[in-house]
Amino acid sequence: MSSVIVTGASRGIGLAIAQRLAASGYTAIALARTQGPALTAAMEAADGRLAYVPADLSDIDAIPDLARDLRARFGPIWGLVNNAGVGVEGLLSNTHNSQIEAAIRLNVTAPIVMTKHLVRGMLTTGGGRIINMSSIIGSTGYSGLSVYGATKAAMIGFTKSLAREVGRLGVTVNAIAPGFIDTEMTASLGEEGREQVKRRSALRRLAEVEDVAAMTDFLMGEGGKNITGAVLTIDAGNTA
Repeated sequence: MSSVIVTGASRGIGLAIAQRLAASGYTAIALARTQGPALTAAMEAADGRLAYVPADLSDIDAIPDLARDLRARFGPIWGLVNNAGVGVEGLLSNTHNSQIEAAIRLNVTAPIVMTKHLVRGMLTTGGGRIINMSSIIGSTGYSGLSVYGATKAAMIGFTKSLAREVGRLGVTVNAIAPGFIDTEMTASLGEEGREQVKRRSALRRLAEVEDVAAMTDFLMGEGGKNITGAVLTIDAGNTA
């Protein structure tokens, strides 16, 4: 049974991905600062296929030991889903340097370093899957999200270059770029804001966390063996 690590998996997209992978027969390893009731319930329903490991990925110096411990506990790691991240909203001119640095550390540095320490094992075993969570904001832009957009654009560049670097040894690297997803995060838009997003979308609705989870499951399996360096957009046609 293959082990797949999902960062930021205590709720939202990360939790949906972990649940989907566990249901597909993987050993899904959820990394998050705290377990939370939603993840606890998911673990109880997963019949041992979903595990929780506490981790603060903003502590970059702790990542090498974390990766080593994960391999020792769960064996060879087949997949890594770099989902953990933080949003930064507001005008750049009003954004404190500490907020900028924290976003770059968690959204960019942490997934790169995590990948560095886990991809080595994949290269040794001759295969694996890396999926980086980007966003449509990384390519379209959005007023008030310049720092967030910069971090998500960085993940696209990282994905494309790493795919060329490790592809010859059987590791695929892809990015998923969700649009406005029907989660508690979009609830902050208000009903009118959500309706505006729906009207701009070709399918006249918001995408859902299960859509992202299904795409992750596909890329992780046999269907994704010849897909690498790709950015797969899931936004109900918002950018169509």
